[in-house]
Amino acid sequence: MVQLVMTTDLNLPNKRVGKVRDIYDAQLPNGDAGLLIIATDRISAFDVVMENGLAGKGVVLTQISRFWFDYFGTIPHHLVSTDVEDVTGISDDERAMLKGRIMLCKSADVLPVECIARGYITGSGWKDYQKTGMVCGIPLPEGLVNSDRLEEPLFTPSTKAEVGDHDENISFDRGVEVVGREHMEWLRDTTMSLYKKARDYSLDRGIILADTKFEFGLVDGAKAPILIDEIFTPDSSRFWPADLWKPGGEQPSFDKQYVRNYLETLVGEGQWDKTPPGPSLPEDVLANTMARYLEAYEKLTGSALEL
Repeated sequence: MVQLVMTTDLNLPNKRVGKVRDIYDAQLPNGDAGLLIIATDRISAFDVVMENGLAGKGVVLTQISRFWFDYFGTIPHHLVSTDVEDVTGISDDERAMLKGRIMLCKSADVLPVECIARGYITGSGWKDYQKTGMVCGIPLPEGLVNSDRLEEPLFTPSTKAEVGDHDENISFDRGVEVVGREHMEWLRDTTMSLYKKARDYSLDRGIILADTKFEFGLVDGAKAPILIDEIFTPDSSRFWPADLWKPGGEQPSFDKQYVRNYLETLVGEGQWDKTPPGPSLPEDVLANTMARYLEAYEKLTGSALEL
């Protein structure tokens, strides 16, 4: 049985704590300096970390990311190894705790723009469209309904918020001001190419990839960005069962939308206001969320994940 990992305390330098991941400086297998990125079992929604976690969630996220990094092998990325035996300076007990949930990665300077691809109108995009007829400032045709497929996917960048803050949508031109035109055009083109390929792959396996987000960074002063963080996981993407897709409302999902929906009921009842601290999630919400994550893994990879 996989243990719940909410936080880590390793004897490694320069610990950083994100919403879901703990990061340390570490030595890569070739001896170079790099990063140890640990996917904990913390749950984040609406940019807030919840009080309790979901045992094994970090393992699922790491293994799905590993699958996609392998699938997109020609895209430069930061992942070097997911083998916990390659991690130096930790105890056997820590190695057992971290099995399946670590990535040894090249260190990168993160570009401060999150790159979001939207193939369907849902979530914050649907709310935006209802108010303005646009999504992130991009005009869309009249008459769309919740969960409609967009004729062409949209690139909608946002800022990258610190823990406890909210990401903010920005225009392409604002992104140019932040990272430069050459980088922004590369980010847009790469984001859309990755999304379209994964969308088609997923649909062949019965999953609609409604939207997703990426992060990119620069390594050792290189001009060309590389893909970093996670890729096409249930935390960073919306996955829907294709055979149940019915535009006009919320869709069943294989992602953390189940958590978001529960939290929205708390907001509607005045029990939470989407600010820290996050509430404690009931056991049935946790169990149903994990079932969805595991089903997504199995459908996408064609194999079961033993936790």
